[in-house]
Amino acid sequence: MSVPRANLETATARETLERVIEVANHIILGKEEVIRLALACLIARGHLLIEDMPGVGKTTLAHVLATTLGLGFQRIQFTSDLLPADILGASIYNRETGGFSFHPGPIFTQLILADEVNRATPRTQSALLEAMEEHQITLEGETRPLPEPFFVIATQNPSNQIGTFPLPESQLDRFMMRLHLGYPGGDAERELLRGRDRRELLAETPPVMTPQQLTDIQRAVPDVHVADALLDYLQDLLEFSRISAEFVHGLSPRAGLAILHGTQAWALLHGRTHVLPEDVQAVLPSIVGHRLSPAGEREGGAASPAEILIRQVPIP
Repeated sequence: MSVPRANLETATARETLERVIEVANHIILGKEEVIRLALACLIARGHLLIEDMPGVGKTTLAHVLATTLGLGFQRIQFTSDLLPADILGASIYNRETGGFSFHPGPIFTQLILADEVNRATPRTQSALLEAMEEHQITLEGETRPLPEPFFVIATQNPSNQIGTFPLPESQLDRFMMRLHLGYPGGDAERELLRGRDRRELLAETPPVMTPQQLTDIQRAVPDVHVADALLDYLQDLLEFSRISAEFVHGLSPRAGLAILHGTQAWALLHGRTHVLPEDVQAVLPSIVGHRLSPAGEREGGAASPAEILIRQVPIP
């Protein structure tokens, strides 16, 4: 009996992605769940926001993903004096030709790390909006496409730290997922203290796949089957977020698509050709946490938006 081609492609994709996770686990210690979610975000063609305290490995995770996926990589350190032209590029006068020539900025790469993005002004932050949504930039009346695949991984420090500007909701909504690394566990931290420098390990890490292989896996994500009952569950989640008094406003259609695509990517990452309700619940916290605002004050032990949705909306 022959194995369906879809199953073979899914198994091959899972083997490749598991190798990426294995390599990443040697550098980012004790954070396999975060690595899996970050990888699911990228194969679903999403952009990733990593929010946490300085020094817990946010930048290292972005470097690891770029290296293992074989992607062109540029890092921009966001500061209060950074200008949009420092990201996008600018036309510079050429005395030899007597005209202006465009000098592309660092955004013209496959994976851009916007490090500490909330330390830049809102004007500079907005320079990323068109690139994230359309995979292109428009400067001086000319539209320029960005490389494919194209991802933005942004890191941000907690908003209560000095010198930060909160990201506007329109920009937050363009990040498929927001993840938190947190402090390492005891065993992981001991290994980190006794082990080699993470930058040395990263420098020795070869790519696990090519950009073309990544593109092939991305194309397989929409083929992961989503049953009508699963779509009913997704729509119930969206509807509850919009009518519930728990939240200031509900989830947008873009958020619904993010949940759908993230769920399909999560299923593919685990070697399945169909989506389960558990897949929805696995990716839900990272997708809705930065999109839903609680209505009123929440006590320290209050449930998160995802916990409220999972508890209140039954699986069909």
